[in-house]
Amino acid sequence: MKETVNMVAQVNVSKELGKKIQKIRKEKDLSQEKLALEAGLNRAYIGYIERGERNPSIQVVAKIAKVLKIKLYELFRF
Repeated sequence: MKETVNMVAQVNVSKELGKKIQKIRKEKDLSQEKLALEAGLNRAYIGYIERGERNPSIQVVAKIAKVLKIKLYELFRF
């Protein structure tokens, strides 16, 4: 039971992080392709992150924050 609760919490964080990345990316008028290129990531991977289908490492999230020109902690304010 405890494992199920942890998995649900992880999915919610992944989805919220993805929504936040997508929102800021669109506000800055960046395509997924441009964000991926500047962050040194695969465009499909950005899509997976934005849909909450992947749980990126903190290093990957830091790269995304840098390209978006925001502080890392801002991506975790949901």
